[in-house]
Amino acid sequence: MENLRLYLNSLKTADQVAYATACGTTVNYLRKAICKGTAFDGALARLLDEHSNGRVSKAELRPDIWPELLEPASHAA
Repeated sequence: MENLRLYLNSLKTADQVAYATACGTTVNYLRKAICKGTAFDGALARLLDEHSNGRVSKAELRPDIWPELLEPASHAA
C-alpha cells in the first residue's frame, strides 16, 4: 500500500484521476483503501500494477495471490 500512496502522491491531481479512471475506480476510493488497509481484489491490483508500469506492484498489494513475484527475503549470515 505504501508504494501506491507514494505513486499517487507523485502524480498531479489530473494524472491521479486519469490513473484511477483507467483502473476503473476513483482517487477517493484508493485513498480510503490506503488509509484503512483494505485489500483490493485481484483484478484491481493487476490494473493498478499495469497502469503504473509496475511502480505499484500487484504482488505487494496482494501477496496472497502473487507470492511468487515477491523478492525472496534476504538472509542474514
